[in-house]
Amino acid sequence: MSRLSMAMLFLLSLVLAAAPRIAVVEAVVVQGLQVGYYNHSCPEAEQVIRDVVEAEVSMDRNIAPGLIRIFFHDCFITGCDASILLDETPAGDVPEKESSANGFTLVGLHTIDVAKTTIEAMCPRTVSCADILAYAARDAAVAAGLPSYEVGGGRRDGTHSRMDDLPGNFPVPGHTVPRLTELFNSRGLSQEDLVTLSGAHSIGGAHCFMFSNRIYGFSKTSEIDPSLDPAFAERLRKMCPRPNPDDNPEAARKVPFDERTSEKLDNVYYQELLARRSLLTSDNTLVQDPQTRPLVERYAKDGALFQKKFGEAMQKVSALDVLLRPDQGQIRRNCHLVNKARGQQFPMIRWPRAPKHPMLQMINWFIRGFQQD
Repeated sequence: MSRLSMAMLFLLSLVLAAAPRIAVVEAVVVQGLQVGYYNHSCPEAEQVIRDVVEAEVSMDRNIAPGLIRIFFHDCFITGCDASILLDETPAGDVPEKESSANGFTLVGLHTIDVAKTTIEAMCPRTVSCADILAYAARDAAVAAGLPSYEVGGGRRDGTHSRMDDLPGNFPVPGHTVPRLTELFNSRGLSQEDLVTLSGAHSIGGAHCFMFSNRIYGFSKTSEIDPSLDPAFAERLRKMCPRPNPDDNPEAARKVPFDERTSEKLDNVYYQELLARRSLLTSDNTLVQDPQTRPLVERYAKDGALFQKKFGEAMQKVSALDVLLRPDQGQIRRNCHLVNKARGQQFPMIRWPRAPKHPMLQMINWFIRGFQQD
């Protein structure tokens, strides 16, 4: 297909896209994925996704960290099945997307929609949303400066998505190394993967309420977390006023994780950790804990090593609990909806759309863990 035709499809897709605590399940790294999976069935697929991601990132640098985050949030819960993209399911469950861990903090959903719309026009019912998300996360990392790495294809899309799968099974900003390691191990990931994948915080940022516990009322003896660089803590307090119960979480300011190279996926994040300039408790704990500090120090000194290991860790995540057989999943026509059989009706959804949560509840969730309503 010519570049002109691809460009026309891309422009068309932009228009269409703009229209109206349970038991932890051990993860399995599946080896059935194949590099170049769509070489014959949809040979332009990976290039189209790359073009879409590059175009969107060029317009909004927040898209790169957003896509990586969506990908990780999807794979960490029930595997890389694009369940995080679903707006509704046949069972009528409240989907993952509506969790306070996701919700308005998800950035980049439109990019996936654009890529899917474009590819469906070229190769209908061929490329899964799960594969599109895995490729897009890779391309987002590359757009942020990471060397490219191979991503296998062949994932199918899941038909289930439950917000209730998150409580107790998902890392939160208030966790420390022992709990984070436990959660990563339960998903087939190592402590090294934990330190490496945390490097995604080299780009993007965090809303003030995600780290307000470190700069206001930290403990009975200290208003500010003493492990923070004092000058950095004061800058944060100027950017982030003391939270009030009536504050709107969606209006909270977002602060870059890495002030020095906030748009580049590099090892400066680790240098900032050693300099005591981190936002989240889950970041700071990596340098405070003797088990993880040595790797933080290695990455701080060797940017090439970090980038190599980050690509490898992303490959590992991309193979978690993937669905490979037709009886396990489907190729969604729309990433937001499960394909319906002819005449099939889904239950009426009775949960509120885009639920609003008070500020203090959001702070509690992000620091201590996400709870069910």
